[in-house]
Amino acid sequence: MSANSRLTIAAHALTWIGLYQRQGHEVATSEQIASSVNTNPVVIRRLLGDLRRAGLVESRRGVGAGWSLARDLESMTLLDVYEAVEPGPLFALHRATPDQECVVGYGIQPAMQRIYDGIEETLRRELARVTLKDVLQDVLAAPRQELLTQ
Repeated sequence: MSANSRLTIAAHALTWIGLYQRQGHEVATSEQIASSVNTNPVVIRRLLGDLRRAGLVESRRGVGAGWSLARDLESMTLLDVYEAVEPGPLFALHRATPDQECVVGYGIQPAMQRIYDGIEETLRRELARVTLKDVLQDVLAAPRQELLTQ
């Protein structure tokens, strides 16, 4: 099972756009953002589409096309980003109803749902505490190591 990186990539893209705009640029292209993320621009465009639907970014077409923040980094939380790119629950229950004649099959879903609800509540509370401005500050404060040449 692999971890989902959509939240991380979305936070990366938004933080990159925010820094780019602070440097005086109006819009960023998906190609520029994809270069920083080290992924295909199509991946970035799909993710930015989700962020646009959530009101976090805006797009401009034609001459000078690109993406810009719809809100300041200070007013965007990681919860806003999470809700834009992860529409479903964090954990899922069985796809088919377990055997209701079995004591474990009967009780496993309500037991796990209570646990999952608590985890999701904690996750949402923690994500709501962190703005993308906080993320950018942490990014800029991260120590850079010199690249080793071989």
